[in-house]
Amino acid sequence: MVNHIPNSTLPDVEIVETFTDSINVGEKGRNSIRIIKYRVFDDTYLIIKFYIKQAGQWLLQNTYQYETNASMGLQPDIRDFNNDQLNDITIIAATAARGANEVRRLFIYDAQAKQLVSIVNAEDYPNMRYNPELDCIDAFLVHGGSSTIFAKIKGDSLKTFASVHNDLYRTVYKIDADGNEQLIRKDTIITPDDIYIRYKNFDPLREY
Repeated sequence: MVNHIPNSTLPDVEIVETFTDSINVGEKGRNSIRIIKYRVFDDTYLIIKFYIKQAGQWLLQNTYQYETNASMGLQPDIRDFNNDQLNDITIIAATAARGANEVRRLFIYDAQAKQLVSIVNAEDYPNMRYNPELDCIDAFLVHGGSSTIFAKIKGDSLKTFASVHNDLYRTVYKIDADGNEQLIRKDTIITPDDIYIRYKNFDPLREY
């Protein structure tokens, strides 16, 4: 449930928005998340608290706090991002330079540790989604052209393993564990409409 708090008096400190869920994130009925977006003077922060239910009581498992420049609401998106059949969550975390790039912070539920893991570099992967074809997360970046980035969750980070970049050319890369790129395809793009295409696979190249 999202609550938007009126912002008419502009006090020095105020809660801007809250979100609570105890049904959908993690293990249903056993986990709860509460997110508070608040302002202190001209700075805005997020607090994320994650709980587990034991013996009928909610016990705090995680607390995260971040500064944010996002002017829009939290817009929580609850879904399974790592194919473990348990729901994770993303929230709007920043305002991107280009409006087409929606920047979110990703929190993955770790069933073994019974905790919510903050993916530290998730904001580098705008417009992220779970990709069932490659069992990964892909992102779509809009710049002078566009890029589709494919990444795996490794611990508390996303690790890129392939990418497709469209501008004057379409270039496809594989990326090894050390971050070294290997060009596997390069084509000339003839039609401008082909520049802003998102892909669900890079080898073979397949569009959404």
